[in-house]
Amino acid sequence: MLLKRLTEAVGPSGYEDEIRQVIYEEIKEYVDHVYTDVMGNLIAEKHGTRPGPKVLLCAHMDEVSLMISSIDDNGLLQFRHIGGIDDRILIAKPVKIGKDLIPGVIGSKPPHHQAPDERRKPIPLENLRIDIGASSRAEALRYVQPGDVAVFATQYEEIGVRRAKSKSFDDRVGCAVMIETIKKNFDLPLVFGFSVQEEIGLRGAGPLAYRVQPDIALVLEGTLASDIPGTVAHGRATELGAGPALSLMDSSSIHNRKFIDHMVKVAEDGGIPYQFRNTIAGGNDAGRIHLARTGTLAGVVSVPTRYIHAPAQMISLDDYENTILLVEKFLRSVEQGGLTS
Repeated sequence: MLLKRLTEAVGPSGYEDEIRQVIYEEIKEYVDHVYTDVMGNLIAEKHGTRPGPKVLLCAHMDEVSLMISSIDDNGLLQFRHIGGIDDRILIAKPVKIGKDLIPGVIGSKPPHHQAPDERRKPIPLENLRIDIGASSRAEALRYVQPGDVAVFATQYEEIGVRRAKSKSFDDRVGCAVMIETIKKNFDLPLVFGFSVQEEIGLRGAGPLAYRVQPDIALVLEGTLASDIPGTVAHGRATELGAGPALSLMDSSSIHNRKFIDHMVKVAEDGGIPYQFRNTIAGGNDAGRIHLARTGTLAGVVSVPTRYIHAPAQMISLDDYENTILLVEKFLRSVEQGGLTS
């Protein structure tokens, strides 16, 4: 299954080689031209059958992850974040390290040995270690080197009613939507950009958009769903099962109202459920794309994702499938002249 292949592939920011190859194998038969730029972005072109506005669809390949920073004398591994991760969710999580996917588990001093005040506070990163079962630094160095990257070991699984859990739905779910779209035929000239290093500052998207020079851009993301205990109903960002989420504003951009209104019309005309992303927290590749060269008409459609940036994330398969449908309807509308830059 596509979502399983994508989410289980390894692709930390700056180390997207494996996921890029997986995506290439999925799309190579459906595009007119595919290449990788200096940054590592994977760019695929479908020329269409007639002139029209050039549309860029973009989703990032990278995932939040960890990097080994040093190795203790007893063989335990110190590490740092790559991307935004809450230290409180790391305890006892299994990981895979380096090209050989060396298994490890994140651990710390057990609560039995903690002072009462320590038990009331999150364990700081400097007190966490990855244990690969080595008994000395020399033994650990046979398998792992400082600078190796680690990803969470969560596997894809469909659970409950039309739900799926895995690591890296942010943003492999956006990549999956793009791949399913690539397999369809459109009259428009389309460019599909699978970008790198989004999680550490939207670094791949700027050079990508500068190179492609699109007239219109649509960014596809996995975004935070906050329909869980402890969130205020009217302040929820998005919720699972309510449809694709349209962004109004976030930390990287205020989205173009013409684009938003057009996407709402497309959804309503097509009977596709949708929701608005009710938070300004976080950013995405649109923050760089809309600023490229003289500016680009850009918007964002996201698949709500529970427990985002965590070892196990969850989506609604209905939201995923409705996002695929919404993207197709959007591109059909652009074919008919429904949105111009």
